[in-house]
Amino acid sequence: MTSERVRKALEEFVRERDWAQFHTPANLAKSIAIEAGELLECFQWSDDADEAQVRAELADVVTYCTLLAARLRIDLDEIVLEKLVATGEKYPADRARGRSTKYDAL
Repeated sequence: MTSERVRKALEEFVRERDWAQFHTPANLAKSIAIEAGELLECFQWSDDADEAQVRAELADVVTYCTLLAARLRIDLDEIVLEKLVATGEKYPADRARGRSTKYDAL
Protein backbone atom coordinates (compact mmCIF):
# COMPACT_ATOMS: atom_id res chain seq x y z
CA MET A 1 0.00 0.00 0.00
CA THR A 2 2.83 2.37 0.80
CA SER A 3 5.84 2.36 -1.44
CA GLU A 4 9.30 1.54 -0.18
CA ARG A 5 10.28 5.10 -1.10
CA VAL A 6 7.62 6.52 1.22
CA ARG A 7 8.46 4.11 4.04
CA LYS A 8 12.14 5.05 3.85
CA ALA A 9 11.36 8.77 3.73
CA LEU A 10 9.15 8.45 6.82
CA GLU A 11 11.78 6.41 8.63
CA GLU A 12 14.45 9.01 7.90
CA PHE A 13 12.16 11.89 8.86
CA VAL A 14 11.36 10.29 12.22
CA ARG A 15 14.98 9.31 12.85
CA GLU A 16 16.28 12.83 12.16
CA ARG A 17 13.90 14.21 14.78
CA ASP A 18 14.26 11.36 17.29
CA TRP A 19 10.51 10.93 17.34
CA ALA A 20 10.38 7.12 17.39
CA GLN A 21 10.39 7.29 21.18
CA PHE A 22 6.91 8.81 21.02
CA HIS A 23 5.56 6.36 18.45
CA THR A 24 3.99 3.80 20.72
CA PRO A 25 1.14 1.85 19.15
CA ALA A 26 -1.33 3.68 21.41
CA ASN A 27 0.02 7.11 20.48
CA LEU A 28 -0.02 6.29 16.78
CA ALA A 29 -3.57 4.91 16.98
CA LYS A 30 -4.68 8.09 18.77
CA SER A 31 -3.00 10.17 16.09
CA ILE A 32 -4.83 8.25 13.37
CA ALA A 33 -8.16 9.02 15.04
CA ILE A 34 -7.28 12.67 15.53
CA GLU A 35 -6.17 13.13 11.94
CA ALA A 36 -9.21 11.22 10.64
CA GLY A 37 -11.35 13.69 12.58
CA GLU A 38 -9.52 16.57 10.93
CA LEU A 39 -10.12 14.96 7.54
CA LEU A 40 -13.80 14.60 8.35
CA GLU A 41 -13.91 18.23 9.41
CA CYS A 42 -13.04 19.19 5.83
CA PHE A 43 -16.48 17.89 4.86
CA GLN A 44 -18.37 19.12 7.93
CA TRP A 45 -20.62 21.62 6.20
CA SER A 46 -20.19 20.79 2.53
CA ASP A 47 -19.17 18.00 0.20
CA ASP A 48 -17.15 20.63 -1.68
CA ALA A 49 -14.09 20.48 0.55
CA ASP A 50 -10.90 22.36 -0.16
CA GLU A 51 -8.78 19.86 -2.10
CA ALA A 52 -5.46 21.08 -0.67
CA GLN A 53 -6.75 20.67 2.88
CA VAL A 54 -8.18 17.22 2.13
CA ARG A 55 -4.86 16.14 0.64
CA ALA A 56 -2.95 17.39 3.69
CA GLU A 57 -5.24 15.67 6.18
CA LEU A 58 -5.37 12.45 4.16
CA ALA A 59 -1.57 12.45 4.04
CA ASP A 60 -1.52 12.73 7.84
CA VAL A 61 -3.89 9.76 8.21
CA VAL A 62 -1.86 7.63 5.80
CA THR A 63 1.39 8.67 7.48
CA TYR A 64 0.22 7.57 10.92
CA CYS A 65 -1.26 4.34 9.53
CA THR A 66 2.05 3.60 7.83
CA LEU A 67 4.01 4.36 11.00
CA LEU A 68 1.73 2.15 13.10
CA ALA A 69 1.98 -0.73 10.65
CA ALA A 70 5.77 -0.43 10.63
CA ARG A 71 5.90 -0.27 14.43
CA LEU A 72 3.79 -3.43 14.68
CA ARG A 73 5.58 -5.11 11.76
CA ILE A 74 2.34 -5.45 9.85
CA ASP A 75 2.34 -5.60 6.06
CA LEU A 76 -0.36 -3.20 4.89
CA ASP A 77 -0.81 -4.91 1.53
CA GLU A 78 -1.32 -8.25 3.25
CA ILE A 79 -3.92 -7.04 5.74
CA VAL A 80 -5.89 -5.11 3.12
CA LEU A 81 -6.01 -8.16 0.84
CA GLU A 82 -7.06 -10.36 3.78
CA LYS A 83 -9.78 -7.88 4.69
CA LEU A 84 -11.04 -7.80 1.09
CA VAL A 85 -11.51 -11.57 1.20
CA ALA A 86 -13.38 -11.39 4.52
CA THR A 87 -15.52 -8.47 3.36
CA GLY A 88 -16.20 -10.21 0.06
CA GLU A 89 -17.65 -13.14 1.99
CA LYS A 90 -19.92 -10.81 3.95
CA TYR A 91 -20.90 -8.81 0.87
CA PRO A 92 -21.13 -11.15 -2.14
CA ALA A 93 -21.11 -9.06 -5.32
CA ASP A 94 -24.30 -10.66 -6.65
CA ARG A 95 -26.25 -9.55 -3.54
CA ALA A 96 -24.43 -6.33 -2.60
CA ARG A 97 -23.95 -4.71 -6.02
CA GLY A 98 -25.35 -1.18 -5.98
CA ARG A 99 -26.63 -1.48 -2.41
CA SER A 100 -25.43 0.07 0.84
CA THR A 101 -27.36 -2.43 2.95
CA LYS A 102 -25.48 -3.93 5.88
CA TYR A 103 -24.33 -7.51 5.28
CA ASP A 104 -26.77 -9.06 7.75
CA ALA A 105 -29.72 -7.54 5.88
CA LEU A 106 -28.71 -8.47 2.32
